[in-house]
Amino acid sequence: MAKPPQSSPPVAESFESAMTELESIVQGMEAGRLSLEQSLAAYQRGAELLKFCQDTLSAAEQKVQVLESGVFREFARVGSNSGAQ
Repeated sequence: MAKPPQSSPPVAESFESAMTELESIVQGMEAGRLSLEQSLAAYQRGAELLKFCQDTLSAAEQKVQVLESGVFREFARVGSNSGAQ
């Protein structure tokens, strides 16, 4: 019997840790301290982290849209001219 495919571990533990690692990669590449091979590996890792961050933000955006649907309504601004003087 074939084993079900295992999902690969997440690229990062959290959005924040992915951003921190991505910033570190960018700083290393900008400083020019990496060899060609290291630069290619860093670029690949950066692309993975970027996709993880984009996917995480997209999921958060979808959750916000679900929460907002029918729940939040525009309220009158405080201090708006309501006819009272």
